[in-house]
Amino acid sequence: MATELDQGLLIAYAAIWTMAIVPIYIGSYMSLKETSAESMTKSDAWAFPLFGSVFLFGLYLLFKFFDKNVINMLLSYYFLVFGVFALTQLMSKLLRYLNGVKNKRPLVAFTIPSIRFITDKVDVKIDIYDIVTFALSASFSVWYITTKHWIANNIFGITFSIQGISLIGLHDYSVGVILLSGLFLYDIFWVFGTDVMVTVAKSFDAPIKLLFPKNIFAAEYQFSMLGLGDIVLPGIFIALLLKFDRHISGKSKKMSTTYFVSNLIAYALGLATTIIVMHTFQAAQPALLYLVPFCIGGSLLTAAFKGQVSQLINFSAEKNVDTKSVTAKTK
Repeated sequence: MATELDQGLLIAYAAIWTMAIVPIYIGSYMSLKETSAESMTKSDAWAFPLFGSVFLFGLYLLFKFFDKNVINMLLSYYFLVFGVFALTQLMSKLLRYLNGVKNKRPLVAFTIPSIRFITDKVDVKIDIYDIVTFALSASFSVWYITTKHWIANNIFGITFSIQGISLIGLHDYSVGVILLSGLFLYDIFWVFGTDVMVTVAKSFDAPIKLLFPKNIFAAEYQFSMLGLGDIVLPGIFIALLLKFDRHISGKSKKMSTTYFVSNLIAYALGLATTIIVMHTFQAAQPALLYLVPFCIGGSLLTAAFKGQVSQLINFSAEKNVDTKSVTAKTK
């Protein structure tokens, strides 16, 4: 049962809670401007927990039968390659925004040709901000790989979360509900039904989770942790509600954010509930067990209060964009 909630542990819980909410807020607003993301379909949403289960169990078998150090080294380098480019992109956008630069002024520009069945051609434009932030990102990666410091881990973890929320295309409310409902069952089974999720989480030494010391002044750290999936997956649902806010605001100069704010609060309450239950019973908890009802329930309660349940359930951001573009071309 519960142990005493001392100051160090309270700080750790508060830090994890805050680090989960901030990427959702930033990533959601970035998703409004992102046009390159492909839309997730209903079949994708149904299949996502199944593919996630295969991947999770595959990792479990790797850690069970092979050298953990070798596996973690390979996976760490794999994630760091993506982490460097993700961090570069995020920081370069921030620097341009702070300097009031809207468009790139490329120093280098080239095209990566298309690869059949894999990717279309990609136009690459590199400016001074990309170069500076790439150097900083590479420095962070060296710091992480040589020290495995928890702060460096969190820098990459928060970056992955923001980029994931902004780039994963969730455009239909019904698809979001299917996705979260499937993941609700997925999380319960793999945490309560087996030791797979907990084993992988403890064995996987790569920036796929946020960490904070339970006692930051201790000689040897023990960490509170939260998987990035518990941020990104509810986060893309919350980002969808920001798109719905934009939709119902119509041509109004000031966009209402009622659904986004209320669901972000619901997520915060769900995460707080997860932490309280985890601390009370001193056992790992499937965070989505609490986050999914709070997020879906929060959105439906807001819609019921505003008399917009039907609009919300039938909402599709893609249809809304298509309709606007057709109207614009007709005019």
